Amino acid sequence: MFIGRETELKKLNEMHDGGKFECVIVYGRRRVGKTTLIKEFIKDKKAIYFVAREAGGTVNLNGFSNDVYSVTAKELVKNAFFSDWENAFDYIHQISKDDRIVLAIDEYPFLAEAYRPISSILQAHIDARFKDGKLFLILCGSSMSFMENQVLGYKSPLYGRRTAQFKILPFGFFESLPFLEPFPKEDKAILYGVTGGIPEYLNKIDAAKSVSENIKDLFLTASGPLFEEPANLLKQELREPAIYNGIIEAIAGGASRLNEISTKCGMESNKCAKYLKSLMSLGIVKKELPVTEASSKRSIYILNDMMFRFWYRFVFSNMSGIVSGLGGAIFDFEIEEELSAYMGPVFEEICKQYLIERAKGNELPFPPGKIGRWWGNNPREKRREEIDLLSCRKDSALFCECKWTNARVDAGTLAALTKKSELFHCKHTWLWLFAKNGFTNRLIREADGRSNVRLVRFEDMF
Repeated sequence: MFIGRETELKKLNEMHDGGKFECVIVYGRRRVGKTTLIKEFIKDKKAIYFVAREAGGTVNLNGFSNDVYSVTAKELVKNAFFSDWENAFDYIHQISKDDRIVLAIDEYPFLAEAYRPISSILQAHIDARFKDGKLFLILCGSSMSFMENQVLGYKSPLYGRRTAQFKILPFGFFESLPFLEPFPKEDKAILYGVTGGIPEYLNKIDAAKSVSENIKDLFLTASGPLFEEPANLLKQELREPAIYNGIIEAIAGGASRLNEISTKCGMESNKCAKYLKSLMSLGIVKKELPVTEASSKRSIYILNDMMFRFWYRFVFSNMSGIVSGLGGAIFDFEIEEELSAYMGPVFEEICKQYLIERAKGNELPFPPGKIGRWWGNNPREKRREEIDLLSCRKDSALFCECKWTNARVDAGTLAALTKKSELFHCKHTWLWLFAKNGFTNRLIREADGRSNVRLVRFEDMF
């Protein structure tokens, strides 16, 4: 069953109906659903779908030949191959001059690495032939840095030739819900928090089992599909996985500033910054600033990929025990009691997504700008303050506190958020409190008497 990606699919179909030449770039991290989107798009169309291999140019050319002829010239003898890529693209031009046809090249970086002139040859055919025909060309890749630099980048031969680009991101929490339908609401949040909204991982969840059983099956058994997933992804994308492992583990362990990370990893800050840049290009790490600032010395690094965050916090240091068959005990004695703390940042992200959805329906007090965390100094109390979510526009601000705790949130939380809001001296302020298990009667009564306060229970966010 195809789930989600309605916006991307609608746009692709609109472009296809236009009838003119298109060059569409589709990219995103592995397992995020790029191939599923492309196959859903082409299922009712005349289309050639080719997956490049990590192999030599001849192997790819022969594979491309078979895929092309199987769609366009089935009567030809099997193993009829194009002599070269120039000849192959000439043929594509001939069959697409007057006939709408989709050519999707998946894992394009493999092809470009195997045969380096391919981008220049493709660029020449786009300029001289394809642009006047009806070809719908899709170039798809999982190597984020390659696609952004070698396909979309200014120095790429293909620069300026794309007519649309789609960076496919993991599903948000509310987009992930169809995969999690049988589970209670709290369990849905936890399963989203450990899979990070990656469709392939969500598909591996067994609806007949509990959350704990799914976590054990996915991560805590040596044969589990996600037991070595981050390590394997790093090996596919990066040349020095051991160094990147150390950096990610340092961040997962609480190091957030460059000097803290580099010290834990035993390397110079400048060198560490280069490795962090590579991890950011893959979407694994994010450099975060207080939401009100464009640049700041208070910037920190966090793990942006939730599955990586979970894996490096609970699996990486326990791999030997898991291989020995102790995964169940590791969950019972370590993970279960720390899961609530792990879910804190996940719940903040869910609340952020909730606010964005409300904004689309014009249900917020004002059109929000950027929504994110804030941290800084309190000059009155001479201490550091943090706000879970904040959005400012002109003289208005929305302040949010997000509590993933079993205890009900009390009036003290509202009082603390009120004091924090006073640091910004905004004319109009709104205070929203989000809670997993609701609010005390005292807080509810106090909120009822203040028009700028809203209480949101997790179960009501659906």
